[in-house]
Amino acid sequence: MRQPLAFRLRPSSLDEILGQKDLVGKDGVIRKCIENDTIFSCIFYGPPGTGKTTLAKVIANELHKPYRRFNAVTGNKKDLDAIFLEAKMSGSLILICDEVHRLNKDKQDLLLPHVEDGSVILIGATTANPYHSINPAIRSRCHLFEFKPLNNDDIKQGIANAMASKEGLNGEYQIDEDALDLICDTVNGDIRWALNILELSAIICKDKRITKEVVKENCRNVNNRSFASDDGHYDLLSAFQKSIRGSDPNAALYYLSLLAQSGDVESISRRLLVIAYEDIGLANPQLASRTIAACEAAEHVGFPEAIIPLGVHVIDLCLSPKSRTAVDALHKATDIVEHKAYDMPKYLNLTPVGLNKEEQYSYDRYDCFHKIQYLPDELKDLDLFPSFNNNRYEQQLKLIYEELKKNPRTNDLRRLYK
Repeated sequence: MRQPLAFRLRPSSLDEILGQKDLVGKDGVIRKCIENDTIFSCIFYGPPGTGKTTLAKVIANELHKPYRRFNAVTGNKKDLDAIFLEAKMSGSLILICDEVHRLNKDKQDLLLPHVEDGSVILIGATTANPYHSINPAIRSRCHLFEFKPLNNDDIKQGIANAMASKEGLNGEYQIDEDALDLICDTVNGDIRWALNILELSAIICKDKRITKEVVKENCRNVNNRSFASDDGHYDLLSAFQKSIRGSDPNAALYYLSLLAQSGDVESISRRLLVIAYEDIGLANPQLASRTIAACEAAEHVGFPEAIIPLGVHVIDLCLSPKSRTAVDALHKATDIVEHKAYDMPKYLNLTPVGLNKEEQYSYDRYDCFHKIQYLPDELKDLDLFPSFNNNRYEQQLKLIYEELKKNPRTNDLRRLYK
């Protein structure tokens, strides 16, 4: 069976690696480590097809160290035990762990002491963000290195190498410049995807000439996917929320369209609900219920039509006034609690100790609720709302809040409502 073109052309030395100049270039940190005949446990993270696993294998080859591959999803305890035994016999071994963010707790517990003493040098590869997806115990023992999408010059160089290489197309094919440009514009910096398109194009082209028309057809057939379907999905959701927060409906609709290609209406709906409460908040409280309605409509009809109610509502969110008054106050309260949790007044307990029945009854009477101090004594003067935004609803809340600050014993706020 013939191996895929991308596999046959996988680099075997640092000089053959495309892109990632800050890691493997003249002054790159990985190159410096290899020149000093050393390497540390590390995690390579970034989009697919950027050379993470390839560089891990090159490191092992350059340092002449034994290595083993392990997949965090399919590998088991027996596989790890065999790796640890080999590491003990050889003195040190590089473990290349694919999908490292999927290591479960049992596998981590087995791996950690060996990474700790250096008998196993872990090189993990993942498309996920390690700050969110990698267990802190693993992350703290590893250096993190980000792999970035290859630029068009790198992709073109990779295709040129494939066209000329004996393991590739052996100089038997030609490719039009506009076909080359189309591949570069399609693959989002993924050299593996580019070589997959090139390989199939070479199989079906006529007269061994790869044209734009042939490539265009294969861009739809070979590994067809959008940026939104990669693990960059969460970065895309972040860009989506920030565009709404910045009141840019053009950008928000663009990112919504990319997100829609993944067909994940659930994650889009969750993000819209967060936006309604976090970024719009008290500036337009009614928008939260309209967000729920739009999300329910989208989930009911499903994609591709789901983008219609979502798109309409995204415009509404973008052009709504924004307020973080509520969420900022919540964050301040959370910061206080994380620093120190003070004891609440004992008369607020469900079954207070140290109060007689008469005292507890007086605190439980509805006509006394407005006279009670609710915060602990240490926080009785706490003010989480130093300012309100200048929108109609918050200004109304401001009047009530300031009245309560001046006269905390009042129970008649009806006159403040207009």
